[in-house]
Amino acid sequence: MARTLIAPSILAADFSRLGEEVRAVEEAGADMIHIDVMDGHFVPNISIGPVVVKSIRKSTKLPFDVHLMIAPVDPYIQGFRDAGADIITVHPEAGPHVHRTLQAIRATGARAGVSLNPGTPAEAVDPIIDLADLILVMSVNPGFGGQSFIETALPKIEKLRKKIDATGRDIILEVDGGVNAKTAARVIAAGATALVAGTAVYGGDPIAYADNIAKLRTAA
Repeated sequence: MARTLIAPSILAADFSRLGEEVRAVEEAGADMIHIDVMDGHFVPNISIGPVVVKSIRKSTKLPFDVHLMIAPVDPYIQGFRDAGADIITVHPEAGPHVHRTLQAIRATGARAGVSLNPGTPAEAVDPIIDLADLILVMSVNPGFGGQSFIETALPKIEKLRKKIDATGRDIILEVDGGVNAKTAARVIAAGATALVAGTAVYGGDPIAYADNIAKLRTAA
């Protein structure tokens, strides 16, 4: 079985020393850095922009997994790519032409992702799965960290696993929201290959990050 990818979400990190926090999870065994970008419009919170992404790019060699929860999304794709994004993930609802948006992401040289909110069905990926390098299942409503896992994400993950397998392509199936040592095993059993974790990784002092990541891997 392939190694489960662990992508700590910096939304739960200490923003007063963000570069150090990114380096700490790299040293602790993370595979990617998950960066949540929120605009206070598409989701009810505001986080960061390309300037912050660029400022922490020099702190790690890990891939930047940038989740854009903004609308309209198209005008900002190149900016986040220039800032250092390796994967750029968007929501079908964040623009009028998600197929074109994924094409635009790929044209920058980044890998393209599509994110499904709890109320967005798995079937939303059917017309665009050939352009997707990553599918992100939100197992909470986006906007805030620390929420509880929504159980209906599990059958959605199972559906998406079948769709991905049918393509024969190596598409990352990522899950974000309420992921911890208790839910990780169920998420992986349903077919996920990557876990986004905020408080489950960044809880406690940096000395605990390696143990936190190890617990997720053991559970998975």
